[in-house]
Amino acid sequence: VSISYQTLVSSPSSLETSIEEAFGSRPQALGIILVKDLPPVYPVYRERLLKLAYNFARLDEDVREKYVDPGSIYSYGWSHGKEIMNGRPDTLKGSYYANPVVDVPDVNPAVKAAYPPIYGNNIWPDKNEIGIEGFEEAFKDLGRFVFDVGRQLAGACQPFVSKYLTDVSLSVPELISAQTAKARLLHYFPPENSPTTEDEPIDSWCGFHKDHSLLTGLCSASTRPRMEPTAVPSPSPTSGLYIRTRGGDLTKVSIPPDCLAFQTGEALELVTAGKLRATPHCVRVGQTQVGAKISRETFALFMQPDTHQRISESDTFGSFSKKVLEEHYEEARVI
Repeated sequence: VSISYQTLVSSPSSLETSIEEAFGSRPQALGIILVKDLPPVYPVYRERLLKLAYNFARLDEDVREKYVDPGSIYSYGWSHGKEIMNGRPDTLKGSYYANPVVDVPDVNPAVKAAYPPIYGNNIWPDKNEIGIEGFEEAFKDLGRFVFDVGRQLAGACQPFVSKYLTDVSLSVPELISAQTAKARLLHYFPPENSPTTEDEPIDSWCGFHKDHSLLTGLCSASTRPRMEPTAVPSPSPTSGLYIRTRGGDLTKVSIPPDCLAFQTGEALELVTAGKLRATPHCVRVGQTQVGAKISRETFALFMQPDTHQRISESDTFGSFSKKVLEEHYEEARVI
C-alpha cells in the first residue's frame, strides 16, 4: 500500500481506507505503508547519511569505540556485538543511535536517571573525524525529515486507530514524543561466508523481531561492495527485508529509494489491546557469488511515547521498554 506525500499533507482524512488496508487485521495486511512523492531533498539526505554509515563502520575499531556508551545500555552512540538476537551476540550489524530531534531531553532529572536508554544525551563524532565529516548534521537532517513525515502520518492514522484505542482520550500524534525519538543508523557487515545456497535462513542478517515503538520510519537500504563507498544494486534478488503478514505469510518487501516506509510497533499493539498488531520482520543476506563481500546500510526512526505513558493495564512505556531491553542486553538485567 502506498500513499502520496502531497495527499498526506493536503487531505489526510482521505487516506483512512489506505491506512486500514496497510495496518488493519485482514490476513494479507503487511503492517507497513509506503509514502511516495516526497520532496526532492529526501533522496539527498538518505544517500548522504547511508554513505556516512558505511564510512563510520570502516573506521578503526579504537576510533569507533570512542563513541560507545555503556551507561545507556548502548542505546546512544555506536553499538556492535552487544545486542542479543537469536540467543547470541549480534555481530553482523553495527548501529549508531541518537535522538535526531532533541540533543538533551527536557525531562525531570529523576526520570532521566531512571531511564538512561531512553532519555540519554546524544553522542556525536568529533566534527573533524576524517571520513565522517558532517555526520551529526546528516543524521539530524534525515532523522527530522522522517520524524516530521511520521507525525503527519500519525495524524492521518488517528481516525482509523481511534476505533481500537482502549483509552479513547488518546491521540496517536500526541503519543509520539520528541523527547523519546530514537534513530538507528545501521551497517550490516558482509558475512564472513556469504550464503550461496537456498538453504540460507530467512533471518540470516537480522533475526525476526518486532519494534517496540508506536510507528517506525524506514528508509530504503543501500548496498555497497567492500572497499567501495559507491552504492550498487543488491547482488541478490532474495536479499532484504521480509515481513510476516497478519495472516502469517512471509513476504519480501522492497522500499523504493525515493520512498519512506512506516510500520507498526508493539506500543501501538498494546494501546489497542492487540487489535492493531506489531509487524514481525527480519533481514536476509541472500544468495551471492562466492567471495562477494557486500554490506547493507539503512536508517530506522522509532517514534514512541514518553516513559510515563500507560500503554496497557500492566505497563507504562517505560516499564515495557525495560522488559524489551532485558531480552536483548545482558547489561539491562542489572539496572
